[in-house]
Amino acid sequence: MADSHQRPGVNGHQLAMGRDDIAGLLAGHLTQRAALEARPVPTASPVTPPVVPLARTDPAAVPRLAGLPGELPVDWEVIETLQAEVSKQLTARDPQRLMEEADRRALARSLATTAVADWSAKYAQANVPLTEAQEQAIGTAVFNSMYRGGRLQSLLDEEGVEDVMVDGLRAHVEYLDRPRRTIERVADSHEELIAWVNRMARLSGHGERGLTQSTPMVGFRMPDGSRVTASMLTSRPSVVIRKHRLRDTGLDELRQWGTLNPILTYFLRACVQARMNLLVVGDMGAGKTSLLRALGREVPADERLVTLESDRELYLDEPAASGRPGPVTYAFEARQSNGEILGDKMAGEITISDMFATALRYNATRVVVGEVRSTEIVPMLQAMSAGGSGSMCTMHVRRPHAIISRLVQLCTEAGMATEAAHHLIAASIDVVVYIAYDWDDVKYGGRKHRYISHVYEVHDVVGEGGRPSTTEIFGPAGRQEPRAIFKNMPSFINELENKSRFPDLEGSPCFHRAWLTDNPLGAWGGPLQRKGPSL
Repeated sequence: MADSHQRPGVNGHQLAMGRDDIAGLLAGHLTQRAALEARPVPTASPVTPPVVPLARTDPAAVPRLAGLPGELPVDWEVIETLQAEVSKQLTARDPQRLMEEADRRALARSLATTAVADWSAKYAQANVPLTEAQEQAIGTAVFNSMYRGGRLQSLLDEEGVEDVMVDGLRAHVEYLDRPRRTIERVADSHEELIAWVNRMARLSGHGERGLTQSTPMVGFRMPDGSRVTASMLTSRPSVVIRKHRLRDTGLDELRQWGTLNPILTYFLRACVQARMNLLVVGDMGAGKTSLLRALGREVPADERLVTLESDRELYLDEPAASGRPGPVTYAFEARQSNGEILGDKMAGEITISDMFATALRYNATRVVVGEVRSTEIVPMLQAMSAGGSGSMCTMHVRRPHAIISRLVQLCTEAGMATEAAHHLIAASIDVVVYIAYDWDDVKYGGRKHRYISHVYEVHDVVGEGGRPSTTEIFGPAGRQEPRAIFKNMPSFINELENKSRFPDLEGSPCFHRAWLTDNPLGAWGGPLQRKGPSL
């Protein structure tokens, strides 16, 4: 295959590129990109420094919270009292809320520091005085209770946290690189936990989303972007917080962390630039949103992008940390109802399906849906098939072989006939990327490893049994190597070579098919269970 690839020669003649030429070319490209785009890998928020336990004459006077990182020297009731006092002073200083939000928060932090100092001076009259570090920890807790995650913020600030799962008064914390940890008490009552949920909803600008008997399920994002889902339908009030540790990652970072290899990096980048319709699938927690976000960062700056999400997670409308300009982006977010029912619909509810018609009127060159869960699959596929080339979305699928079945299921639930669903899928989707993960090592102090295991081409014709015909472009090398390696040449390879552009890489403006077949750099860098950063 390498001998069939041509390159400019002498006096206008073409010379064949050999295997060594292709390997050297791609190696040079990877070196250039690393030099041009080198930047620090984003890290999680810093952990709040632990506070020295408080020694005092009356240990029962001010009981401490036990077991929390950044343990506070006072009971949370003290924090709530100080927070109420600071809120009162803040309202008195800015009753009409005319201050800019950043200035208002700066004033709140200053008032919190003063309030804690005054309280600490009174407390020291009968107890061992607080240290400066302890006063700072209390002041931070007061500010967090007003503008951040309150009593749970110390958990969210821990390095490597991926999920915080609250079951009644107890919390379970899932990490990227170590076993689960259980905190026995993060609230004093179920009512306090419910009040925390509703306060976070208000802080996030979702005042219409409240956890009540009439609306016993609620979802929203926290001010730091973490996704919150809460319910009163469980045996005890429950809350699950999914923390987005990485909001500005690209394909090159995913390659560094082992989710992609060099060939997959260039292949997916070329697919985006050649305006292939992409579907990212995988099980829950596999990293679909992170991969979709990275693919969205590859959309050329001269295009117009619309994102549709139930809860904001992609952040493609925000500037990239690299400083590289992105497309004009309009980020739409769905809205939950206030619990009332009007006719056959919940009052105030705006779904992803409802937003499609408006989004398409923005004349976007591409539509990106954060996650397809229900009837929005039909307008998504219709937008792809009716000219929305280069559109992308994610979908939950447990196994690679179930991708088409899952698509058909959602389409039929939306009212389509099975045969019509088959034809719509075949006419809409070009490439399906399946992302998997290995988490067993976490139990033994390892890390979660997320990696692409399959890439399929969906052909625009139906095959045997009336189902869309597919080809495995990349697939696992074997039982001992579950990560994807090249298997079959895609039918759209000419489009990748003719339409993809890598302007930052001198010497080659497009993708080369020989990279798929003849380049040793396409292999993964080592065994799956290895040290190093991951998603």
